[in-house]
Amino acid sequence: MTSSFPEISISTDRLVLRAFEPQDVPALSEMMADELVRTWTTVPHGYRPSDAASWVSLLAPAQRTGGGLVLAVHEFLTQRLVGSVRLRATDWRLRSTEAEVITAPWARGEGYAGEALRGVARWLFEDQRFERLELRTAAGNSAAQQVAQKIGCISEGVLRSAWIVRDGEPAGPARSDLILWSLLPEDLEGADPSDEPDPHW
Repeated sequence: MTSSFPEISISTDRLVLRAFEPQDVPALSEMMADELVRTWTTVPHGYRPSDAASWVSLLAPAQRTGGGLVLAVHEFLTQRLVGSVRLRATDWRLRSTEAEVITAPWARGEGYAGEALRGVARWLFEDQRFERLELRTAAGNSAAQQVAQKIGCISEGVLRSAWIVRDGEPAGPARSDLILWSLLPEDLEGADPSDEPDPHW
């Protein structure tokens, strides 16, 4: 049974999703140092170019050996880094995985997050024969929830106090609920990803 994802490139109307490359390091470093990215994700505080270089050369490729996959998302016309999509917590027996998406500050509000997720979902369902894609959004991240809804995800419930949100400075990080979403192959058809705000994951 397959236990790793192939090295792939996915194209959508406006985007190309592929493995990170060394030339992505400056844009990745800038994106991950953004305040909203730090708020909603576990990215280290004070993210540096050396962190980005380590991610591109070592950590992201290593995700595949653990049943994950990391893709850089680029604008097709400009090749500018839009964000990233990561697959994790893959269950090969159930053909299920979880997606995480991060969008660069300049690219938010353009519908890129939904387009990237739909592209990955179609590849998973049609080419890899997956049956389920999960997303988890912090309770306070309304933009991420709107993207999940736009691509056809169904809310399955709340994971209580299951995340740390880091927007409480100087008070410090605060615990947050997570909303669990699922997308099945039949949910993807007919969903409209246009005009959604992009999430700050």
